[in-house]
Amino acid sequence: MGIWILAGLIIIMNLVGFFIMGMDKKRARHNHYRISEKTLWNVAFLGGAIGAAAGMKHYRHKTKHAQFKYGLPVLAIIEIGIITYIFKLLA
Repeated sequence: MGIWILAGLIIIMNLVGFFIMGMDKKRARHNHYRISEKTLWNVAFLGGAIGAAAGMKHYRHKTKHAQFKYGLPVLAIIEIGIITYIFKLLA
């Protein structure tokens, strides 16, 4: 049962990471109030790095910022490793 809850949380956080990149891109285009970089990083660190990195690529958002361009993919790789390790322990 616990493995399904963990899987659900990981999926939700990555969907949130993906969609907030899109929301911030849309807000940037329309000169509206933006989502802070701190919030983007918090979502990534709380399990949404894979989704945030995918959103960055998909929406072409924050790709000129070195901290996002290099940091999010590295964090996503680390997250994949941690998730794989945890699921192997729980299986």
